[in-house]
Formats: sequence, C-alpha cells, structure tokens
Amino acid sequence: MVAGTTRLSLRPTLAAIAAACTLCGTPAAAGDQKYEPLSAAVRAQLYGSIADKAPPRLAFEDPFEGEVWLKVMSARLARHVAHEADRTELLTTIHYEATRAGLDPQLVLGLIQVESRFRKFAVSSAGARGYMQVMPFWIDTIGDVGQNLFNLRTNLRYGCTILRHYLDAERGNVFRALGRYNGSLGKPDYPNLVRRAWLQNWQYEREPATTRAREPPRPQRFLGQG
Repeated sequence: MVAGTTRLSLRPTLAAIAAACTLCGTPAAAGDQKYEPLSAAVRAQLYGSIADKAPPRLAFEDPFEGEVWLKVMSARLARHVAHEADRTELLTTIHYEATRAGLDPQLVLGLIQVESRFRKFAVSSAGARGYMQVMPFWIDTIGDVGQNLFNLRTNLRYGCTILRHYLDAERGNVFRALGRYNGSLGKPDYPNLVRRAWLQNWQYEREPATTRAREPPRPQRFLGQG
C-alpha cells in the first residue's frame, strides 16, 4: 500500500459473514493466482513490502494476551503440525505477517488450511508452493531471484502481501479478493471454504480483561458477491 493509506482489517461480525456467503462443499483447487501486469508504482510498493527484514513476533500490546492466543491456536494446530516448536514458529510468523499486512491472522489460518493443510512443501497442480500456495511468477514480479517459496517466512510474507494487494484492488471486498487469490474470481466455492475453515477452526475472541492488540480500523464490508 501507499504510505499513509488506511488499511482495512478483516474482523466482520458473524451476521455479516453469514449474510454474504452460503456454504458449499465443493473442493477448491489450491493456489492458482493469475499473472496480471502491475504498474511500476505498485511493483515498487509490493517489492518494498516483501523486502522488509524485521524479525517476526506476536503483534500484541499485552504479552499475556499473546501467550493465551498462542496456547489456544497451538492446541488447535496440533492435528496438522506435530511438534510444538514448529507450531510456535509457524503461528508467530503467521500472526506477525498477517497483522503487518492488515489482515486477520485467524482468516489467514483458515486460508492456509484450505490451500495446503499446513504442509510446508505442498505443490499444487498449477505449481503453487508452500503453506499459502504462492505462484512462482511472483518472485520475478515483486521479489528477488533465488528466494525460496518453501521457506516459512518467505512464503507467508508473499502470501499475506499478495492477499493484501488483492484486497486493496477489490476495495475491501474479501469475497472477491479471496477469489483472485485462488484464481477463481466470481465463484463462491473457495471463499466459502476459507470462511468455513476460519469460523469452525480458528475463530478467536479476546478475553475482556486483556489489553486489545494493535489492529487496523474495522472493515466497511466483508464477503459479498457484488
């Protein structure tokens, strides 16, 4: 995003989500972002986002709240990732990269579940790679030769940056942004699958007594097919 531009978060009410999407059980094809020409300004913007080297950390103002979130999510992730140390690294990086991009970390967890089922070395039939199933053409478009999309940090950085780009391009319409991320713009299957994974497995409510984490402003709209 251009510096100074307000980012939209993805923290809608359940009623808004339910009104916008109808669940369906059709499997989605993982990770097939389509190449689209980008302006020089947008390319520079995205390149700068990818290039940031700050170490990942939980983006909570209250450390206790971060510990609670990590414990809750680690228990849920155990069926996908066996080792606690691996879960801690993955969740910390997801929370940092999602928050940094103005995305809801729980939604990103739902997206990863649908895209790769938390398999680090997953490869789709279209050639998308890693946790967030990033297409290799993105390295040539906004990255540097030699970057490895199977690297945890690299994959999550690209995935969150790309989803943020699509969300900005769709003026905050998450239904359409998710469709573009999956290469199925306008079709309901993939956004509905991500929504279901998010709400059933990764929804998280903060404890009222804890300090709220830093977060972008609430969105004007969520999933809508318009």
